[in-house]
Amino acid sequence: MWDAFKDLIFQIIQFFYNFCGDWGLSIIIVTVIFRVLISPLMHKQTKSSFQMQKVQPLMKEIQTKYADDPQRQQEEMQKLYAEAKFNPLAGCLPMLLQMPIFMALFQVLSEMGARTEGSTYEFYNLVPSLVERPSEAFAQGFGTFVPYLILMVIFAGATFLPMVLQQMNNKDNAQRKQTMIMSGVMSLFMLWISWGSPAGVLLFWGASSLIGLGQQQISMRIMKKRDAEAAETIEVKPIEVDVTRKVKKPRPTKKR
Repeated sequence: MWDAFKDLIFQIIQFFYNFCGDWGLSIIIVTVIFRVLISPLMHKQTKSSFQMQKVQPLMKEIQTKYADDPQRQQEEMQKLYAEAKFNPLAGCLPMLLQMPIFMALFQVLSEMGARTEGSTYEFYNLVPSLVERPSEAFAQGFGTFVPYLILMVIFAGATFLPMVLQQMNNKDNAQRKQTMIMSGVMSLFMLWISWGSPAGVLLFWGASSLIGLGQQQISMRIMKKRDAEAAETIEVKPIEVDVTRKVKKPRPTKKR
């Protein structure tokens, strides 16, 4: 089953390679198609994060109020999630969907040399070989390593840049600082992973993350605009005036 999935991934990439004549571009085309397919899930993920930012003050209030009663705290949190239509698991689904493709692509590119002999698997003149790892390119000299280093930085930075951008408007300095530290640590971890990953995998993940970032920003702007329009909409009832009602004239006072 897994081998059939890997063969399918390779056949799709090869199909677009036959169409455009470049392995790197074919990977990017596949990435764009994949991102379009999961765009509804990405919108749900962004909406979930946006809702969480809005209910965060209420969450802290509940945690403080019921600090000595964990069961009541959990019940109140569930009520808050239901009222705000917030699903904590919605943010994990797009990432989980990408992982099988990431793993399959990793193995496909690792086995690429055995699948079709005589091909260099280059990305135009930017990356000499998409099956080569940064660690292997580094051994050939810094000039050869530069394109792989750029892919590593994009791979690590674009993965967690959405998380950093979400915290820019967070008024909670402690949480924002904690998120920034966690993003830095995870970025270093991703750099370590990218060191031994084929360049094609880095190209896929970097392109996917950048497209996802664009999708997130568009969704955030749409939701902020809707909230702003809802806040500005004030229902004003017109003043009703009965123009048919006769106005009684005051009676003249008699002079004595």
